[in-house]
Amino acid sequence: MFSTPSRSASGPLAALVLFLMSTLAHATTVRVHYDVGYGNRITLRGSKAPLSWNTGTPATWTAGNVWTLSWSNTVGDVELKPLVNDSAWSTGANYRIPAGATVDLYPFFGAASGRMQYVSNVYSPQLGNSRTLAVYLPPSYGENPLKRYPVLYAHDGQNLFNASSAFGGVEWRMDETANALIGNGTLDEVIIVGVYNAAANRLYEYTPCCDAQYGGGGADTYERFLIDTVRPYVDQNFRTLTGPRNTALIGSSLGGLVSFYIGRRNPAVFGKLAALSSSFWWNNQALTQQVEAAPTKVAVKVYLDAGTNADGLPETTRMRDALAADGHVQGQDLYYYVAQGAGHNEASWAARLHLPLTYLFPWQGTVY
Repeated sequence: MFSTPSRSASGPLAALVLFLMSTLAHATTVRVHYDVGYGNRITLRGSKAPLSWNTGTPATWTAGNVWTLSWSNTVGDVELKPLVNDSAWSTGANYRIPAGATVDLYPFFGAASGRMQYVSNVYSPQLGNSRTLAVYLPPSYGENPLKRYPVLYAHDGQNLFNASSAFGGVEWRMDETANALIGNGTLDEVIIVGVYNAAANRLYEYTPCCDAQYGGGGADTYERFLIDTVRPYVDQNFRTLTGPRNTALIGSSLGGLVSFYIGRRNPAVFGKLAALSSSFWWNNQALTQQVEAAPTKVAVKVYLDAGTNADGLPETTRMRDALAADGHVQGQDLYYYVAQGAGHNEASWAARLHLPLTYLFPWQGTVY
């Protein structure tokens, strides 16, 4: 049994212990979470020694199917990719590993093709009606059961994935877009929950109180449906990452309005939101006036956009200005985009969907 050397200790053993302690304290470490099956292994190839792009460096298996490799932080930042048996490369972009960091990776090695799962007749005790949830499960969901995922809750779910249920027969192609972005390494894998609207009650459910012409006012109740019914169901039935940094909202038109409204009211639940072509005109721009009068900034990342073709651009620009005055910074916790020539329709939203998706969930942006 060895004793820990004192500060005054000297000799080869003390020097070795101090060297090892120093090395461990200043190491860069990668932990690859993946079950390769019996007899297989994970290697890493990368941009700097001790890694190279020509030959893989074996990682060490540890309990829980975690493959670990460490090196000195003096190497600097490294780009790398995991491989199975040093032959099958992980799907997506290279991983960037900052010097001195410990980084957990959850790769997959198959095609970048997620799958859909539909949950019918989800009852809302808050609203007294039922609807469908369309759940996009990302490519690695079945391949890497060690992985959990951030979640994007999307309104008007029937318009997102399937032309047969979409308004006017035009879908957002959200699953195809997510697959492509994950495959090229610009989007982190994310579970997308498309919450169908209750068609007869859409205007009521998606609006704060109350517009002089249209009424509305059910957004607070719809908020409770999302937070108290939908989200617990998703967290219980799918491998999710919880917490605001891994939970977002997205919608367009009135769906953009309600995304903005609910997200800012619940920053401890939703840490980011995307509001496309939002109906900020609602109730004489009351929501914008609230932001303008707010005494403190709400800590939520916000994506805002509008097209130039009768798409509410002046109202969206005013909201952008209100957020900027509140302390939001373009390119950091605010992304404002003007879609030249775009109108207020599903095709326009589908065409620029890659922007909010990659802003909300950029490659290697997930917090595990």
